[in-house]
Amino acid sequence: MGERIAVVLFNLGGPDSPDAVRPFLFNLFNDPAIISLANPARWLLAQLISRRRAPVARAIYEQIGGKSPLKANTEAQAEALTEALGDLGTVECFVAMRYWHPFTSETARAVKEFAPDRIILLPLYPQYSGTTVGSSLKEWSRQASVAGIEVPTATICCYPINSGFITAVGDTIRQSVKASGFDLSGVRVLFSAHGLPKKIVTAGDPYQWQIEQSAAKVVETLEPELTDWVICYQSRVGRLEWIGPSTDDELKRAADDNKPVVVVPIAFVSEHSETLVEIEIEYRELAEKLGVPGFVRVPTVGTADAFIEGLAAMVRTAVSEDEHLAPEGKGSRICPNMFGRCPCRASGVSGGV
Repeated sequence: MGERIAVVLFNLGGPDSPDAVRPFLFNLFNDPAIISLANPARWLLAQLISRRRAPVARAIYEQIGGKSPLKANTEAQAEALTEALGDLGTVECFVAMRYWHPFTSETARAVKEFAPDRIILLPLYPQYSGTTVGSSLKEWSRQASVAGIEVPTATICCYPINSGFITAVGDTIRQSVKASGFDLSGVRVLFSAHGLPKKIVTAGDPYQWQIEQSAAKVVETLEPELTDWVICYQSRVGRLEWIGPSTDDELKRAADDNKPVVVVPIAFVSEHSETLVEIEIEYRELAEKLGVPGFVRVPTVGTADAFIEGLAAMVRTAVSEDEHLAPEGKGSRICPNMFGRCPCRASGVSGGV
């Protein structure tokens, strides 16, 4: 009959109603991976931030139907991946959200009931950060223990240059630029990723380095037409210094250079408020206000065939591993050793991939 395989897909989650916005925000800011204060200080600060930000966040979600589409989009990816893995036998893909339903605790119970012989953990974050993948994997470890799950488990920690992911991003860029009437040779591509406080990267988080690897690989698929591109960061919150340049500043520079922009969500694989509102609405409005001569938002890869097949290929590789954590489910660490917060064992790598 073959093995029963559970694939757990991790993502951020999002509020499913206006009333869920504040508790969702509280869960986010109460995560020690986001705010590193000890309790009760973190709990109190999370209460304060979520109370203050809830009205603004509710207004954001009102622009896309009052709730986040992330759950539905992730479930569609899970269904597509389950179908793509039909050759492995009995495979079920489960969705585990970090800050809203289905919570990791709910998913762990569902996986336990499924009674798999093997589990593959697959974050839907192509690039590793302790604030996203790291937090999700720690929560899975806790909840799997509570649920009494004790089966061989392999973890795909990241896949910044996975060929399926890179191909899917490159394809969506070409399609979007063509549909807009522009030409790749005449636009500036902004690879926009969610930002991080600079102190997190300085402390050894490999996220920014992996973003750079992803963007460079996508550009290779668009050469020689594309010659003008830059990596930038969005979604800054608070007073800390964040990695840059910011997407706002790059829009200003494009206006000064009279250059149309194509904004690519390089770190997101599913549509949600940061693509449908922050990029599509807020950045588009800013670009128009600044006088940018053209603005194109590239969709996330979603259920694109190349992306789903890329995920499936990694799962097939990881199925042969026991108690193993590695990029793309194979081999060893890809991050330079300067990134001490990379979850993989140290290697001799000192430069690029």
